[in-house]
Amino acid sequence: MLRKIVKAIIPRGLFRAIEPAGHLLEAMMWQIVMGFPARKLHVIGVTGTNGKTTTSLMIYTMLENAGYKVGLMTTVAYGSQGHMREQMVHMTTSGTRVLLSRIKEMRSEGIQWLVLETTSHALAQNRVWGIPYSVAVMTNLTHEHLEYHRTFERYREAKVKMFRLASANSNGLRTGIVNADDPSAPYFAAAVPTVLRFSSRQSQSELLATNIRSTPTGSQYDLRYEDRHLHIKTSLPGSFNVENSLAAAGAGLAIGLTNEQVEQGIAALKSVEGRMTRIEEGQNFDAIVDYAHSPDSFEKLFKDMKPLVKGRMIVVFGSQGNTGDVGKRAIQGKLAGDYADLVVVTEEDDRGEDGNSILEQIATGAEDAGKVRDKNLWLILNRAEAIAYAVGLAKRDDAVLVLGKGHEKTIERKAEGSEPWDEPGTVRHAVRQRLDEKGH
Repeated sequence: MLRKIVKAIIPRGLFRAIEPAGHLLEAMMWQIVMGFPARKLHVIGVTGTNGKTTTSLMIYTMLENAGYKVGLMTTVAYGSQGHMREQMVHMTTSGTRVLLSRIKEMRSEGIQWLVLETTSHALAQNRVWGIPYSVAVMTNLTHEHLEYHRTFERYREAKVKMFRLASANSNGLRTGIVNADDPSAPYFAAAVPTVLRFSSRQSQSELLATNIRSTPTGSQYDLRYEDRHLHIKTSLPGSFNVENSLAAAGAGLAIGLTNEQVEQGIAALKSVEGRMTRIEEGQNFDAIVDYAHSPDSFEKLFKDMKPLVKGRMIVVFGSQGNTGDVGKRAIQGKLAGDYADLVVVTEEDDRGEDGNSILEQIATGAEDAGKVRDKNLWLILNRAEAIAYAVGLAKRDDAVLVLGKGHEKTIERKAEGSEPWDEPGTVRHAVRQRLDEKGH
């Protein structure tokens, strides 16, 4: 409440300038009050634009499978073995007080390792001050959250900060795991004493994936690391999950896991809530829920899915309101228009902005790609109605992709505010209703 009052009184530009200092003081205070609960833990931090949650879960599963006492904090869940809780709010890295209280709780459960999904906001605002990162993982970096960071360079600098924190930890491994195929890789690699770069294209990388074989149900590939050769299998489909599994394997190898522990650990993760989640109710078409909500994640997903869909690809998505990054809306519309056969544009989280205006901005991109309203492009504001409409359009061998919300448990609307939301459940209900009506 105090922060809201201060934010309302102080001019926006000045508040942004002093906000990190305020968070730093808050972080210092709570660290002292709670006795630096993460101090004796080995912390593996995961940052990037896309793939943070999946990579974090892969690392957590790998360590748990290898017998480590490990905790997890991600967008979808937090806790440790036998005590996992759902993440209910729209925030990946919690505020310092909540973050430290959860770490303290996990410490009481006996964890020695912590996998911490870490956002650019948390790093820029110093909310993770005092967290002893031992290993830092970078999945990728694309234009995102520029409404807060203002420039891509500031966004990148915030992410690199986690690597510098790992480098400053004299009791840690001081190791960075970096996506060598990302243009920003050199910035991250230069921030740590030891770096393991992963790639599927650059032969000089420390971790190199070859012989990649992908199917609609997963991927497998050979992994070379020094004089070691691993065979990685993941049940998560998509080229982006090859990258995520490479990042996770790098973390495992950096801390000393055996080939078998890495292979078995990555194979052990069968699914991630809201990430390429297939809804199976006996229908003769695919229905998939995914969290993809940026132009980069759209393009990767569409490129992967298009060759695998026997029928038509039907895409349902929206765009968050009040982000300041309105330019991506038309880009996402254009990508959907280029790749999908049918496009249904809907709400995501309006957050006080006019929802119909957001839909119109997305539609301009889809129309630039040749889509025509009420022929292969529809604008339906209510998300549940949009999903039901898209499912109703599906024929045998089609694929309905519902994008943007994934695991999130609330939807934020202009009039009603925050309301409970269940994306997989909403799609499942629409599919069942379709089956009741048409029988297929």
